[in-house]
Amino acid sequence: MPRIAVDAMGGDFAPDEVVKGVAKVSLESGIEVVLVGDSARIQALLDEGPYDPELISVRHCASAIGMADDPHEALRGKRDASIAVAARMVADGEADALVTAGNTGAAVLCAARNFKLIRGVRRAALASVYPRETELPGQDVFGLLLDVGATIRCEAAELAQFAIMGSAYARRVSRQPSPRVGLLNMGREEGKGGDVLVEAHRMMRALPSIHFVGNVEGSDVATGRADVVVAEGLLGNVVLKLLEGIGEAASHLASQAAHDSWRVRLGMAMLAPGIEKVRDMTDFGTYGGAPILGFEHLCIKAHGRSSARAIANAVKVAAKAVRDRVADEIAEAVAGIR
Repeated sequence: MPRIAVDAMGGDFAPDEVVKGVAKVSLESGIEVVLVGDSARIQALLDEGPYDPELISVRHCASAIGMADDPHEALRGKRDASIAVAARMVADGEADALVTAGNTGAAVLCAARNFKLIRGVRRAALASVYPRETELPGQDVFGLLLDVGATIRCEAAELAQFAIMGSAYARRVSRQPSPRVGLLNMGREEGKGGDVLVEAHRMMRALPSIHFVGNVEGSDVATGRADVVVAEGLLGNVVLKLLEGIGEAASHLASQAAHDSWRVRLGMAMLAPGIEKVRDMTDFGTYGGAPILGFEHLCIKAHGRSSARAIANAVKVAAKAVRDRVADEIAEAVAGIR
């Protein structure tokens, strides 16, 4: 079983929910986990509930990086921060992958400073897994969107590499032999979106290693038209936050209805199955975390508001990605186009 280093102090509800999630994993699988952070707080939380001590160890470090901290400044002043120590453990071979729900910028920066880019990769990408509808037999209920924040603007060649990396990840983790890859754009026509997206479309269409379905629009993201959606980081991040906001709005609408008239409550009761479906489709806890792709080692970035269930799922995703040799699959795919 892989050994996963978990940043115990990262996230809005750390270390409580992180430790509970890891304890849950220890009772459900054979995955070995190292919790990195304040050892006294971590051990006290472990002692509150059941866990398998054979599968959990603790690496003490004295500091942590806050969710609102500037990543560069924080890492400069806190070399022993939990996320930095966890990343070095992976780089030094003490663990096989890193999981964190902490500061996204710090996660990307730690990966960049401690992990080597896969040979031939121009730029790493922060991906996001999200629940969506399916249209074809055998499609995974989760889609993959990248990049969602590691970059702001990209060159066409970088977007083409994101397509290759995302396709390789989907082949291994989602068990899809030929994932459908789409380029997020303002229209399906080949000439839409400006010079970079037009050139990226041309390059992706010429790649024999991916199943490119052309441009996809925002309305296609939540459908099964593409299993992997490629975007620049700015646009991808906006789409991701919009998906999360739709789920939160649906929940808020349903809860507010309880305070309105009986007619509204009756109407909401009739809509409840649909609202529940929307909520489930945008629940990040079901998939746990998403990868930073392009490095020789894996970092799974969980949502900052992750619950114990989400952390447990993130650890399982990390272990699966290690077992399925995702980094090797990406390296082979990138080498195949040079």
